[in-house]
Amino acid sequence: MQNHSGHAQTDHSAHGGDSAHGGTQPGGLSVSANGYTLELDSTILTAGVQPVSFKVIGPDGHAATEFIAEHEKELHFIAVRRDTAGFQHVHPVRDEKGTWSTELALEPGDWRFFADIHPAGHDGSMTLGIDVAVAGPYDPRPLPEPTGIAQIGEYAVALDGELVPSEARQLTLTVSRNGALVTDLQPYLAAYGHLVALRVGDLGYLHVHPEGEPGDGTTAPGPEIAFMAVAPTAGTYRLYLDFQHDDTVRTAEFTVRTTATTPAAPEHGGHHPHEGHDAHANHHAHH
Repeated sequence: MQNHSGHAQTDHSAHGGDSAHGGTQPGGLSVSANGYTLELDSTILTAGVQPVSFKVIGPDGHAATEFIAEHEKELHFIAVRRDTAGFQHVHPVRDEKGTWSTELALEPGDWRFFADIHPAGHDGSMTLGIDVAVAGPYDPRPLPEPTGIAQIGEYAVALDGELVPSEARQLTLTVSRNGALVTDLQPYLAAYGHLVALRVGDLGYLHVHPEGEPGDGTTAPGPEIAFMAVAPTAGTYRLYLDFQHDDTVRTAEFTVRTTATTPAAPEHGGHHPHEGHDAHANHHAHH
């Protein structure tokens, strides 16, 4: 869901909340924005693999049927449970009347669904979000601690870099399989990797901008996938990397806490470790 060509990145940089590039507001916090509203057929669902259908209602009060494709798809749909478990990135199919349909694997609990769209005629993309309740006994999972390494079966993904409030920084993810670096990643939706970041606490949705694209003559198919990211605020974030290898898309998940920049004034020198300790204590108090 991140654009990889130079001109497309410019469009995408503004669509986390129409100001994601500046780090001021993540997307997906509202069910309605810029005259467009996400409307689910039902916001109460049953656990298991379930059909999900919805519309995007446009400013004219009717279901929108014209969208500009981003990363080869007119709409990207993200589902994640409120405890940040169960992340899914799927691509619904739209009928001629504007109803989108897909399937999700849902466990009981409170979920957040996101629709990432660029309606035709609208200047730029946007992300709409809606809460969904999945019936059944809910066993929320504690937030995983930051480790810097995600293990997915035979694959390991290492994360290098920091999220800094209101400052763009590079995040580099290195993919290996059984200890050997992967150098033949496959393009997936016109990218070697797609990275979504969600702010813990409200699931504010960040668009993370990739460096390079397949076929540009400079971007290698692994082992490293580089992104530019900016955190809108201090806090804890969950990162989800989708990558494809051996014809299978896998998702690596990370917990990341923002890192404050070092101030120039010497009188503030020694203050940041205390801030980090407070953030760590608050995190444990919350969970």
